Amino acid sequence: MRTRTKAALALAVAGSLLLGACGSAASDGSGSGSGGSTLSLVGFSVAKAPNNAIQATWAKTPEGKGVRWKESYGASGDQSRAVEAGADADYVQFSLEGDVTRLVKAGLVAEDWQANPTKGIVSRSVVVLVVRKGNPKHITGWDDIVKGDIGIVSPNPGSSGSARWNILAAYGQVIADGGTKADAEAYLTKFFKHAVALPGSGREATTAFLAGTGDVLISYENEAILARQQGEDLDYIVPDSTLLIENPGTTLIKANPKAKDYLSYVLSPAGQAEFVRKGFRPVIADGTDSIQVDGANDPSAAFPTPKNLLTIADDFGGWSKVNDEFFDEDNGLVPQIQQATGKS
Repeated sequence: MRTRTKAALALAVAGSLLLGACGSAASDGSGSGSGGSTLSLVGFSVAKAPNNAIQATWAKTPEGKGVRWKESYGASGDQSRAVEAGADADYVQFSLEGDVTRLVKAGLVAEDWQANPTKGIVSRSVVVLVVRKGNPKHITGWDDIVKGDIGIVSPNPGSSGSARWNILAAYGQVIADGGTKADAEAYLTKFFKHAVALPGSGREATTAFLAGTGDVLISYENEAILARQQGEDLDYIVPDSTLLIENPGTTLIKANPKAKDYLSYVLSPAGQAEFVRKGFRPVIADGTDSIQVDGANDPSAAFPTPKNLLTIADDFGGWSKVNDEFFDEDNGLVPQIQQATGKS
């Protein structure tokens, strides 16, 4: 499957991103006064809520006082390509490790960006199944979403990082439950046949589902929790077998030095607490265990441990192997299935 060229996509997205950044207001954590630093943050769509909350608390510290923000959020791959093409960024947070690796190869991010205790990861989540309030289709797990007339909503893996997590979770749960690779491929084919919408990003997929599209949304756990915090009537299921989502964040080589201060705060107990309050699983344990998470199935124990929690490193052999085997534009399994099912 081949879509528009990477160069054209990168330039187009970069142009719109730069225009958006120029017109953006300071975030909730902007501070005040004209003498402070301005940092440019480029992120994947679902990271906006926790970043804005972190910026607000960071602004109360000596390091964050007076800092203003230019921000752009969208599909992870598109955002990464835009920065590669020249969009301004001091700090980036993407859905996938590969979206940072692209910037390393471009000479924009240091090769040792993962040389910290969390190996470059700033937030975690798991893949969940989001259903209508009361679960009218009686969906309990992965098997149920590829039966009958169930309509699936999930982002498109051509642009969205969250889509790739979703698809790998769908594939991996078959193997975890004793199936073969052939069984897993057959499941993915059913998955795409049942897909009624493949929006460009995780946030767009959530919006489409909330507007009435489909019967089940494949999403991040934090997206379901945030939607409920915002008053949406929906339920979500953490499947017995699912995938641990790990989102990277880093600074650019030529970033304002304040960006490193921000990253340090993001990885502190105070920063991670804001991620937890927005439904993300923390990358450190200190200071987050007792936080009540509004919108979670159990606010006092918001993050249950699935029976089979898969990881990219342990169950898929790492991102380099995953990208070649599953998402290569010419030979990857997923583009081939999308083309065969007419869901490109």
